[in-house]
Amino acid sequence: MKLADNKIYLASKSPRRRELLRQVGIEFELLLLRSDGPRGADVTEEVLPGESPLDYVARVANEKAAFAWNMVRRRHLTPRPVLAADTTVTIDGAILGKPADRKEAIAMLEQLSGRTHQVLTAIAVHGNGIAEQRTQISQVRFGVLSAASIAAYCATPEPYDKAGAYGIQGSAALFVEHIEGSHSGIMGLPLYETAQLLRKAGLPLP
Repeated sequence: MKLADNKIYLASKSPRRRELLRQVGIEFELLLLRSDGPRGADVTEEVLPGESPLDYVARVANEKAAFAWNMVRRRHLTPRPVLAADTTVTIDGAILGKPADRKEAIAMLEQLSGRTHQVLTAIAVHGNGIAEQRTQISQVRFGVLSAASIAAYCATPEPYDKAGAYGIQGSAALFVEHIEGSHSGIMGLPLYETAQLLRKAGLPLP
């Protein structure tokens, strides 16, 4: 189906995802979902009982995209594909979300120190005849982190809005010994998989 224009809706508050889309020249408008307030979140990001990390990120990304696409239709907005995503860090089968405070951030980084963990980013595109989801998995190995390095990093704002308490695009890049997978996926939006789905939705990408 032909698009009304060559833009998409991005259902995400993440500045990293915006930067990545701009980097590859994808035009977007923000379509923000409610994450709190008296009526609660539009999409819950709580882990369901028995839910695996892979199932968790796929479900949350799909639910965000579906909710945002319904918003487009309810509000009679210009019909464009909706892109949503969710990222989580997992180690030993446990999900490491965004740390609630300094103590939790320190504990997460101590757990990741000297070990390999997985970063899972699920993307979902809904609208213009498509409702599909893909998940990209990267392996990230941290070097051994000193207590002083962890404390200094946790004294900055960086860890507190990121799964696993770090962002590879910031000073935590100094912690990373090796990655296998997608650098953009670790940042929060795997561009290869994103382009595949957006092409299917009709976006004219190279």
